[in-house]
Amino acid sequence: MSLPRLGLLALTLTLAAPATALDKTGLQDLMVQCAACHGADGIAREAEVPDLAGQHDVYLYNQLKNFKSGKRPHKEMRYLGRHMTDDEMQAIASYYAGLPKQ
Repeated sequence: MSLPRLGLLALTLTLAAPATALDKTGLQDLMVQCAACHGADGIAREAEVPDLAGQHDVYLYNQLKNFKSGKRPHKEMRYLGRHMTDDEMQAIASYYAGLPKQ
């Protein structure tokens, strides 16, 4: 199994516990979309994409809300966040906040 697949498997297993109130499949789909740019480990592969690992969960949650509302403009993030629920945004923020900074 390749390293990216192991990371996504770990991501899936990590999200399974805190996401009991959410649709797990939908949340996993969102996290795969997040990981495409920000990495399953929260470390971005591109210089212009921010690392999310170890960021404060409240900060991450507020940024997701700002992208969704358009208060913080970013075409891709606005598109991805347009249908996210509060619970989904909180779960994503908690996941990335719980990862170690590298």
